Amino acid sequence: MNALPDGPPGRRPQPSPDGRGPGAAETDPDDRKPKAGRNLPVAIGAGLGMAAVVLASLLIWPTAFLGVAVIAVAVACWETGTAMHKGGRNVPVIPLAAAGALIVVLAWFGGATGLLLGTAVGVAALFVWRLSEGATGYRTDTAASALLLVQVPFLAGFIMLLANADNDSARWIDGAAAQVIIALFTVVCSDTGGYTAGVLFGRHQMTPRISPKKSWEGLGGSVVAAAIGGSVTLWLFFDVPFPLGVAFGVCVALAATLGDLSVSLLKRDLGIKDMSNLIPGHGGVMDRLDSILMVAPVAYVWFRYLLG
Repeated sequence: MNALPDGPPGRRPQPSPDGRGPGAAETDPDDRKPKAGRNLPVAIGAGLGMAAVVLASLLIWPTAFLGVAVIAVAVACWETGTAMHKGGRNVPVIPLAAAGALIVVLAWFGGATGLLLGTAVGVAALFVWRLSEGATGYRTDTAASALLLVQVPFLAGFIMLLANADNDSARWIDGAAAQVIIALFTVVCSDTGGYTAGVLFGRHQMTPRISPKKSWEGLGGSVVAAAIGGSVTLWLFFDVPFPLGVAFGVCVALAATLGDLSVSLLKRDLGIKDMSNLIPGHGGVMDRLDSILMVAPVAYVWFRYLLG
């Protein structure tokens, strides 16, 4: 004789809408996916293509890097603004993208002063723009707009400061380009080390309520890989002692992880997995910039300290 199912007498548990049985609807869809979470060959191919574009623009025609950055930041602002709009934040998407592009251009031509001025003007302009929509939700909408401008174009502006720096102390290539390449390469090392260690050894979740797939083992892999990558490249290009390069790499890994988690928290708050599907295997542009954006000011401070 079959045992009665658990629950109130006379009532059977109802299956979930997809037919997977009782209680299945309470399972996080992300937790049922493989640890990798992406189509790895497609993601690698897209990543190599983006790296080639960035390297070519930096080494062949640096002004083209400005164009790449403007497009990337404008698209990231558009993606994030659209996601916020769908999540109930009435942010002006097109003005956000335009302000983001302007901030990057001002950082390139005006340095730190241009970056600060552009961000201040952009925030003020968005506040004025939002006035036409009325008072309902004004505080939350303007706060979301200001957050987006700081999180994307303002932080990206520090990469522009590095890329346009007057530095000829590097071996083999222009010093400004070397700074950007080292920062980006160390981020790639951090992401790769974290991914590999997380897949192979990840057992202890680091932030289960924000990013369930991140583990403490993955963070350890990020730190080790970034320390190796940062120390080797700094020594090769600028003859920086290995201990300082290791410290640089550790800071980059921690900042990259924090940037990834901050965007993951925003996406979880908005109820989405990726900001968009523009890049095969990666999601949106913002999904690729999340780590880089938080690393940018950290790398800028480190290079000012190391190189003067």
